[in-house]
Formats: sequence, structure tokens, C-alpha cells
Amino acid sequence: MSEDLAGRCTVVLDLDGVRDKAGLMDRVARALALPDWFGRNWDALADSLSDHTVWPAGAVERGLLIVVRGWQPYAEARPGEWRTAQDVLGEAVDRTAALAVVLALGGSS
Repeated sequence: MSEDLAGRCTVVLDLDGVRDKAGLMDRVARALALPDWFGRNWDALADSLSDHTVWPAGAVERGLLIVVRGWQPYAEARPGEWRTAQDVLGEAVDRTAALAVVLALGGSS
């Protein structure tokens, strides 16, 4: 089975240089332009990914594709946190048909 990702609103989540959860949350908040009240914790991330009111303009109608790149050093430095991040992202995708998340392989440049 394949999913057509063409036409979705695409957001690049660049994790190059991120070494901890705080850095990850800052990058997510910046990439998705989350509101100031974003709590920067796993529950807040899950809620934000499922909350269409905080998605970029046009993403609700077209769908949202988050491309995560530069994630490998973070995954190696903090494997437990990375597993939790993957769980949160995966659960959000499972709950929200309009959301897709892909992990880019290779360098972040």
C-alpha cells in the first residue's frame, strides 16, 4: 500500500544540532510556528500535532507532511527520547489522517 503525499503542505523539521528534548521542542515549535503557549513537553506535542487550529495555513485542506531531517545525531545521543518522539509522531499520524511524517535519510544539508 502506498500513500500519495503530493500536494500536501510540507514542513521541514531540521534537527541538525539538536542534542536534547528541549532543543527538539524548540525546533518543532519553530518549524510548525506553534503558539507561545505550546508547553514543550510530549503531551503538548501530541496535542499540537492533532490540533488543526495550529497547523500552517492550507494544511487542513491539503494535508500536512512533516519531513524530519538531521535526526540521526539526536537519535544516537538520546535514544530513549528519540523513541518517545517517534511514538508521539506515530500516534499523531495514526489519529490524524491528514498528517504524514517521514524521516529523511542522509545529511541535513
